[in-house]
Amino acid sequence: MRLGIVVVSYKCRELLLACLESIECHLPALLETTVVVDNASGDGAPEAVRRRWPVVQVIEEERNVGFAAAANAGMRVLETCDVVCLLNPDAVLLDAGALAAAAYLSGHPDAGVAGARILNSDGSIQPSARAFPGHRNAFFNRHSLTTRLFPRNRFSSSYLMTAWSHDDVRPVDWVSGAFMFIHRRAREAVGLLDAAYFFSIEDVDYCRRVRDAGLEVVYFPGATIRHRVGGSSRKAVYRAMAAHHRGMWHYYRKHLRGTFLLDAATFVAIWARFGLHATSYALRTLKNRCLGRPNP
Repeated sequence: MRLGIVVVSYKCRELLLACLESIECHLPALLETTVVVDNASGDGAPEAVRRRWPVVQVIEEERNVGFAAAANAGMRVLETCDVVCLLNPDAVLLDAGALAAAAYLSGHPDAGVAGARILNSDGSIQPSARAFPGHRNAFFNRHSLTTRLFPRNRFSSSYLMTAWSHDDVRPVDWVSGAFMFIHRRAREAVGLLDAAYFFSIEDVDYCRRVRDAGLEVVYFPGATIRHRVGGSSRKAVYRAMAAHHRGMWHYYRKHLRGTFLLDAATFVAIWARFGLHATSYALRTLKNRCLGRPNP
């Protein structure tokens, strides 16, 4: 069983170096099968990686091609690997469990993708295995007002899977691309990520395609990372927000399309949501500047 790691970086040099340091600490042998894809960051990250870890292969894109396309470039380099792990640059490995996750996939021919345990900075569980999204999730997603006011309501708990301890292996609908293991059988069955997703939602789409192909997506708690949410998108917050909502619309058209009226209402709702999020972030930024505080 051969495992490779793909890390896509954009203007987050120090976070990327910390990520690679965690691989060196817990799984040093895997540096030889680690590929860093830099999306034209201009922050000196490729040079820094080459100086410190000459065995790590670095791909430098001429422009920011987005996460999915960059991850695909890395996976093509690692096409001989049985399992490829997508790892966010704003995450650090906390153990050597990636080998166990890859071994689990290799030993279960009915599984195509695995996700693992993701922790917030405070050590709490970050929802990384969820149900497939639908119209109702507009009101019960992680950032919705309903979830914030009533975090234990059954609809939010069902979608985010927060009522479960995350201590056992189990099939799920989709897992986060921040720490995702893709077996060769999944790549052969459905191909690589859909490059039409620039940033976000590509993991939901990929898991849906894998499930539709008859393979399982599983949550595997034996591997753990600490993930700083938004750490890799802080240099382009509004662009990331817009890309996320474009991805939502692309996913809807691809998997959930309905009547003309329903499609129109969904389109309006998605972009109204973007407007609310962008306005909220702008107001928080202005408030922090007035108070002399850094943005979170």
